[in-house]
Amino acid sequence: MSPQASKFRESALASKLVTEDQLQLAIAKVMDSPRSKLAHPNQISDKRIASKLVEMKVISAYQADQLRSGRSKLTLGPYIIVDWIGQGGMGQVFKAVHKMLGRECAVKVLPLHKTTPDAIENFRREIRAQAKLDHPNLVRAYDAGEDGNVHYLVVEYVKGTDLRRLVRTNGRLSVQRAASIIKQSADGLAHAHERNLIHRDIKPGNILVNPNGVAKLSDLGLAFYLNDPKDPRVGKIVGTADYLSPEQIKTPLQITSASDIYSLGCTLYYAVTGKVPFPGGTPKSKALRHLEETPWHPRRFNEEVTDDFVDLIGDMMEKDPKQRIQQAGEVSERLAPWAEDSTPMYPVDFDNRQRWTPGPVQEVDDQATDPNLEASGVSSSKGSHSNLQATGGMNDQSTDHSSIYKSSIKPPPPLSTVEQYSSAKRLNDDYQFGMTELVITGLVCLVIGIAAGVLLTFLSA
Repeated sequence: MSPQASKFRESALASKLVTEDQLQLAIAKVMDSPRSKLAHPNQISDKRIASKLVEMKVISAYQADQLRSGRSKLTLGPYIIVDWIGQGGMGQVFKAVHKMLGRECAVKVLPLHKTTPDAIENFRREIRAQAKLDHPNLVRAYDAGEDGNVHYLVVEYVKGTDLRRLVRTNGRLSVQRAASIIKQSADGLAHAHERNLIHRDIKPGNILVNPNGVAKLSDLGLAFYLNDPKDPRVGKIVGTADYLSPEQIKTPLQITSASDIYSLGCTLYYAVTGKVPFPGGTPKSKALRHLEETPWHPRRFNEEVTDDFVDLIGDMMEKDPKQRIQQAGEVSERLAPWAEDSTPMYPVDFDNRQRWTPGPVQEVDDQATDPNLEASGVSSSKGSHSNLQATGGMNDQSTDHSSIYKSSIKPPPPLSTVEQYSSAKRLNDDYQFGMTELVITGLVCLVIGIAAGVLLTFLSA
């Protein structure tokens, strides 16, 4: 058996995820397959054995990839890592199963290159903050611990997707569906606010939606308690540029629960329009636009949005936090009629404010800006905002190749050609083919015409 061929088998047994009997059974099944013409078990490739063990449901496809690369440690304390979920600035998230309980969960790991005393303390603050929350619309914390020098937080695993992917995959949501998701998020946010906890990073990517339509607010990595002078993150501009409230940018020492309401309003805008409030540009320009401009009217992108619903979004996105809806509970109450019934029922008084920028006469390019664009690098040279700075948000894509959990993960898959083609809203295939035929036909007619002209000229001469 060559060293290359034995790598997987050695790692599989060392990991204790695969027993000797299971390994031999997998080899025997590969040998018995009609396609196999090998005379000796040692000639069977690691790939085929790994695939058979995945087929037998002994290991997952993710575990197979790790074992084939020679890694044998796929545990954190009592948790077995079975898959990779995602990555944020504060850590990576894995799907795991508790060895004894068999319960699926999500494990957030603090990268080794960020295990400084400050980073560890911030991570522990997140753990303590999440442990104090218990609401059906908040991702619950189950456990926390250390495995060697790896710090981890164990939270509820939510099957489904997040609001950002839901919109990017299916397009803008109906008013009823968007209202239901944001209402549930507001209910969870109200629970956090009652405990003086400000989220500070409300955005579509942090709202998880399961197949039954239940929404759960996640990721408290940037959250902090009001009136806690010991929190080193107080006064820093953190969050995601597309959803930052004006006061988070201008006066970060004076933010309140109303800041989360603004971000939730931006998220609701995104849900019903499929666009961020201020598409295009840099994080710096987005921050200035949050301070100085008004977004396009939501009906420009969704004709189903009523005046009542538009005004609710506007009340959540008021520039002045004192004029904004103050309580997440009020947001939930005002969204309830749409969430329960597709017919708008909540009466709203109107005023003469120009809350929305009217649409232009001619269409402009609707740039689909990534709603997870970070606030990193936000700065301004205008007036009172000249000292504006921003710290990194939760989706910092930095990597640490010194950690097994950093270097061994599979990267997020890029958009396929079909998805890029669809998201760009190009002409469909049939129409493009018809245009091509038209051009070719025109060229053929032109050649025939020229040839006929030359022939007539020759005959007349």
